Amino acid sequence: MVYDLIVIGGGPAGYLGAERAGHAGLKTLLIEERFLGGVCLNEGCIPSKTLLHSAKIRDYARFGEKYGVIAKDVVLDHGVVIARKNKVVKTLVAGIRSRLKANHVDVMEGHAYIAGRSDTGYTVRVNDDTFIGRRLLIATGSVPVIPPIPGVKEGLEKGYVLTNREILDISQVPGSLVIVGGGIIGLEMASYFNSAGSKVTIIEMLDHIGGNIDREISQILLKNYQKKGIEFKLNSKVVEIRDGAVVYECDGKREAVEADKVLMSVGRRPAVQGIGLENIGVEIERGAIKTDDRGKTNVPEVYAAGDVNGRYMLAHTAYREAEVCVNNMLGKRDIVRYHAIPSVIYTNPEVASVGETEESAKQKGIEFEVAKVSMRYSGRYVAENEGGDGICKVLIHKKYRNVIGVHMIGNYSSEIIYGAGLMIEAEMRVKDIKELVFPHPTVSEVIRECIFQFED
Repeated sequence: MVYDLIVIGGGPAGYLGAERAGHAGLKTLLIEERFLGGVCLNEGCIPSKTLLHSAKIRDYARFGEKYGVIAKDVVLDHGVVIARKNKVVKTLVAGIRSRLKANHVDVMEGHAYIAGRSDTGYTVRVNDDTFIGRRLLIATGSVPVIPPIPGVKEGLEKGYVLTNREILDISQVPGSLVIVGGGIIGLEMASYFNSAGSKVTIIEMLDHIGGNIDREISQILLKNYQKKGIEFKLNSKVVEIRDGAVVYECDGKREAVEADKVLMSVGRRPAVQGIGLENIGVEIERGAIKTDDRGKTNVPEVYAAGDVNGRYMLAHTAYREAEVCVNNMLGKRDIVRYHAIPSVIYTNPEVASVGETEESAKQKGIEFEVAKVSMRYSGRYVAENEGGDGICKVLIHKKYRNVIGVHMIGNYSSEIIYGAGLMIEAEMRVKDIKELVFPHPTVSEVIRECIFQFED
């Protein structure tokens, strides 16, 4: 059978791209090897947020006396949390399947392999079937990086070492959990299991946590975690994993920390192997499919979106990339503006950022001004966050006076940051934002407070 578009991969980029293409009238086939919804819905974004919400409720109940709410014997039932997570995932997967059907997208389960190219299009084999696609959208996502550390392979086989996939389904909360990697996934899992009762230790090679987030905000988050009892081993390299212990090296000395379970959270890599990209000559660069800002590869009518292109491994980036790919397939000129993509760490407190940090702006030689205010400038924040130490930081271009970066730590940040992204995308200047009306009392008002520190 011949399709206008074959989409390989059913994660955020794949299912949304297929949905948009089907809605536009393209005869579309979506092929997914494991679970519709991909890592995000089944093993990442949604499951982890479900767990974190339960942890947040537990924390509020446990420490409610600050707000005049007294609760005794507050317990987090991990089994109930996991069951609810599974229900949420099932509901959302059903919703995706329903939308694909409504937009006349054919869905097939199995491993897709690109066999070659002919005059009629690209040949894709799935199980024992063969299909032709006039266009391809490759959205195979990413897989966890498994470093060649002694003991990791054996630990994975025994179930002692876990990736993000397995840890979201463990039946019991481990007494002690060591997390290798202090990036977003590691921090979110640390937040949940700390609230659930685990003794959590994070081992991170860098001198800070949170990857590329603003360094000052990284320090505030670190202090919040430490207050909750999470331990950190920074500037440390894991050199061996044994049953019951993780061995790491810091300042030339070897130390060991006990662990009932170990979570490997050192990043993800694009899933480009075993799908036949070499048969049609798709260019791979630094382990990812090379694309331009329209999602095009070097091969005609072959596009790539989501983690597989290695540009910005976030689900909302994948959504936008998929839309851009389909728009260009339809002859509508569209590009992804990567400089305005928000990022969030859904811990308690939340961290959200978009655009340049002070560090990245300096590296790029951008002349900027910065304003910073405490989240306590917001009446709502003070009312709802007893003792909170959040901040909001705004960067503007020194010459053009437009916003180039916004960084926040404090609850509700995840729901506010899109507005900051809009300001960056629209190249709004200080004087433009000063004319906006922010609802009161809201936490979003801290952005306005920052803006009024700048001259027009």
